[in-house]
Amino acid sequence: MVTLLDDAVAPPAYAHPGDAGADLTTTVDVEIPPQGRVTVPTGVAIALPDGFAAFVHPRSGLAARHGLTVVNAPGTIDAGYRGEIKVILLNTDTTEAVTLRRGDRVAQLVVQRVERARFLTATTLPGSHRGDGGLGSSGGWTQA
Repeated sequence: MVTLLDDAVAPPAYAHPGDAGADLTTTVDVEIPPQGRVTVPTGVAIALPDGFAAFVHPRSGLAARHGLTVVNAPGTIDAGYRGEIKVILLNTDTTEAVTLRRGDRVAQLVVQRVERARFLTATTLPGSHRGDGGLGSSGGWTQA
């Protein structure tokens, strides 16, 4: 379920059939200075059933054209949260401000089924192929 907290706001909507993310829009005009951060309201509150969560993702076009991203990507909306969805945006550009107008699409909302884990303490963990190799341990680029 969705509640619109602003009469002029459209509910989250998918731009194309098969899209995973529904567009969220800002309800305010805002200018984000170079390397600046701002939290924008969307005018939307949702109610999700237990076992689901929504995740706020950046929009690829805004990231590619303006360096605009979601700071805590993805932002997590838990099933029990009933407040307004707000998006924390960061302008990663070092020289240009980003201007957003009321109604501009600023992020995508992806709703997913989530599992709840039961965390059991142990003195040792079972082995695996990866072992304790952590951040960057699998490479990602060819080294000369």
